[in-house]
Amino acid sequence: MNILSLFVIIPLLTLLGLWAARNVNQVRGVMVTGATALLALSAWLTVYFIGERAAGNTAEMLLQASHEWFPSLNICLAVGVDGISVVMLLLSSIIVFTGTFATWQLKNMPKEFFLWFTLLSTGVFGFFISIDLFTMFMFYEVALIPMYLLIGYWGSGKKEYAAMKLTLMLMGGSALIILGLVGIYFFNGATTMNLLEIAHNNMIPADVQKVLFPFVFIGFGVLGALFPFHTWSPIGHGCAPTSVSMLHAGVLMKLGGYGCFRIAMFLLPDAANDLAWIFLILTTISVVYGAFSACVQTDLKFINAYSSVSHCGLVLFALLMMTKTACTGAILQMLSHGLMTALFFALIGMIYGRTHTRDIRKLGGLMKIMPFLSVGYVIAGLANLGLPGFSGFIAEMTIFVGSFENADTFHRCCTIIACTSIVVTAVYILRTVGFILFEKVADPHYETLTDATWDERFTVACLIFCVAALGSFPLWASNVIDGAVFNILNVVSL
Repeated sequence: MNILSLFVIIPLLTLLGLWAARNVNQVRGVMVTGATALLALSAWLTVYFIGERAAGNTAEMLLQASHEWFPSLNICLAVGVDGISVVMLLLSSIIVFTGTFATWQLKNMPKEFFLWFTLLSTGVFGFFISIDLFTMFMFYEVALIPMYLLIGYWGSGKKEYAAMKLTLMLMGGSALIILGLVGIYFFNGATTMNLLEIAHNNMIPADVQKVLFPFVFIGFGVLGALFPFHTWSPIGHGCAPTSVSMLHAGVLMKLGGYGCFRIAMFLLPDAANDLAWIFLILTTISVVYGAFSACVQTDLKFINAYSSVSHCGLVLFALLMMTKTACTGAILQMLSHGLMTALFFALIGMIYGRTHTRDIRKLGGLMKIMPFLSVGYVIAGLANLGLPGFSGFIAEMTIFVGSFENADTFHRCCTIIACTSIVVTAVYILRTVGFILFEKVADPHYETLTDATWDERFTVACLIFCVAALGSFPLWASNVIDGAVFNILNVVSL
């Protein structure tokens, strides 16, 4: 058995354990056991990968395995990992682990909630280990479907509307993706769905690539909050329960950037080079629009949701620059943003659970009442606006330096425009922190509220540690990512 299959087997065993659980303590025990096993497995995989690279193993994908599934269509259960997959698996396991504790006190049908939550994570892990187009798309769909129930039943506010809008828009993106994948399969000779074999024996004519590329890039770009297909994101995040927001913004949106790079650009390189400028304009708009939209929001979740539109826009922006430095920065941004936004959504959920409002105009003086949560929010804000020492600074600096390596006027103008988002981010972060933490206590009732419980402190401390560790010691992540970025760009730049 290939060890990568454990990333799917462990969540499936967790699902069986949850189904058999008879009370909330058993549900919690099963979830913690499964989440801890996934975290340990991803940590081992990261150390193993670093060791293999240090030993001189330069294979494009490590731990590859393939088993025939539908021979008549050349569909296989094919798995393998490179540096990008490894850091995405590590990110996913961290968010699943901390998300479990963030929802520790859930009273409303916790067993059913964690069943759907685990199914969603199964799709995420399966997607990142797959190197067969069919199985990648299958796991992609598994990751999207549970969102409808998780938001529609356990969410808040306009949860039914939010769940329906999110599901319909992401399913629309899926329809575009499958059209593109079918086109890639047949125009490449219908001999394989292994993405490595397709990339290295590419027979798709350049004019056909130009037709297929928008389908695949936009399809994945919908999940990556590509303008103007981002409108599901704010309402979806705003109405989702805490751990679902953490997993969705922290991990699920990364499937969009991963798919754009691994499939759209890697398998359709001629079209990527010819059409990149169109999508570069759209991603530049995403970066700036998301930042300015966050400035005018008064709901804490909507502020963070629009911030995610901006920061995920930076991921696609950097990938389309097609320089090694910028693309490395894009993967670092995926890792950094996943940790930062999970921290933000966890803190917002904890504050909302006590005050029953997310309106910054109705919050105030929380530093005095909830010092632990308030300090955590300040740290999350500083990381989000790119303070040195935190992950956001490393990722954004790498992106902008790499983007400016393109010497032509168009690319540099886009880079300068995107850089303005840094200033705007500082505005809405500092404005929000001032409103909710340092104003006068908005409601006398708040004086009776308590600070974080042990499970909340553990969640926040874990995520702060990860954000600070990546910001202070980024070289290991960069070294893990470099080889995979080089291999993909080596095909795209041919």
